[in-house]
Amino acid sequence: MVEVTLWAGLIPLADNQKKVTVEATTIRDLLRKLGERYPGPKAPIKNEVAVVLDGTVYRNDWSKELPDGAEVFLMRRLAGG
Repeated sequence: MVEVTLWAGLIPLADNQKKVTVEATTIRDLLRKLGERYPGPKAPIKNEVAVVLDGTVYRNDWSKELPDGAEVFLMRRLAGG
């Protein structure tokens, strides 16, 4: 089980919760379960998210395992170079 902190734009789409608790084993599983629980942020999560797991940013490696009690933040993916 992990506690996920949402970026400000997702909070209104997740019943005004800044943090949610999810039982998930991987980042992919986490994003899927959030989309099932809160249909509003499903599109932004699918297309615009970066996941910060214990201080490391993941943009595409959704197979990364989530250790129990990990610190997880969903952030808006930033473009740039």
